[in-house]
Amino acid sequence: MMLKAILAALMIAAPALAGELRGTGDLGLIVEREAGSLLVVDRSERAAIGRIEGLGDLSHASLVYSPDERFAYVFGRDGGLTKVDILTRQVVRRVVQAGNSIGGAISDDGRLVAVANYEPGGVKVFDAETLELVADVPMGSKTVGIADAPGSRFVVATWDTGEVWILDHSTDAAQPAITKLEGIGANPYDALLTGDGRHYIVGLFGEKGLVQVDLWQDPPKVTRFLPDYGKDQPDLPVYKMPHLQGWTLAEGLFALPAVGLHQLLWVDAADLTEIARTDLAGQPVFALARPDKREVWVNFAPPDNDKLQVVDVLTHEVLDTLTPGKGVLHMEFAPRGREVWLSVRDENRVEIRDARSRAVLGEIEARAPSGIFFTDRAHRTGL
Repeated sequence: MMLKAILAALMIAAPALAGELRGTGDLGLIVEREAGSLLVVDRSERAAIGRIEGLGDLSHASLVYSPDERFAYVFGRDGGLTKVDILTRQVVRRVVQAGNSIGGAISDDGRLVAVANYEPGGVKVFDAETLELVADVPMGSKTVGIADAPGSRFVVATWDTGEVWILDHSTDAAQPAITKLEGIGANPYDALLTGDGRHYIVGLFGEKGLVQVDLWQDPPKVTRFLPDYGKDQPDLPVYKMPHLQGWTLAEGLFALPAVGLHQLLWVDAADLTEIARTDLAGQPVFALARPDKREVWVNFAPPDNDKLQVVDVLTHEVLDTLTPGKGVLHMEFAPRGREVWLSVRDENRVEIRDARSRAVLGEIEARAPSGIFFTDRAHRTGL
């Protein structure tokens, strides 16, 4: 057993052979936030196969993939933008492009990478090949919820000014055509773009309600909804803001984690009316639909972040409550929904469960793991 563990550790530490021939469709990256590293995993083998180090501050880090699923672009909280090669397991290029960033996106043609910044604010856009700066778009505000939209466009919300900006790089990458939507609401904190690239939904922290921007309309149509959500309930301390990229569209319904409430909100996507609520074990953070959309899996902010709950999409009832361990920060389903991987930060491991029986299938050692990102994300809009 000891020899097996030593060999596994040596394999993870060693760089990949340049001549090794393999696909990338079943690979993924797991963020090791405190170590500033990425664990390269093989989903088919349920195993770690390498580690990429030297990525700076990875607290709240996220990443996107190139269309060929070979390269990943990692957005660090320290403003670092790092391009890594998951086959050779090496850093290709790295720039520190701001003082504090909060995520990014890659254009649908894979040529541009955009970063949303807290400090100094605005959005910077880079060449995906070289990481050279292509466009710098100051917005006079922190920016949040950036997403790629079809047609070499990026959509982003501004925290301080309550706006949504649409940057269209299709004609001139360096001089994007800008559409600015004002008066969206107070303090947008995150956003989601639906998989068809049509609806950009913005969560508001400074007031009740949410906003939908219909990008198919010309000009884009802005609709407020759920203006009274939480109105008659006391505001609770918010231990961790929900991640809206975890918002789910299933069976024509949005399943939305409520801010500061122990509830999942069900909203009809056609008319944006609330149709139901599900009481949960804590404040929800991510609410992810299993790829077949039959169930929604929810994790929680402290002190309930040792739990997961599984909710039925048809009945809106909680089917199961799981306790994988302390600090369940993220969930990622295999592309066809056979299994789900869970980062259990405080126990330094990733747990793998069957997504139907919910039985534990295996686990992988990782250093304070947070985000899990499989390469199939390369082909999904809005991530």
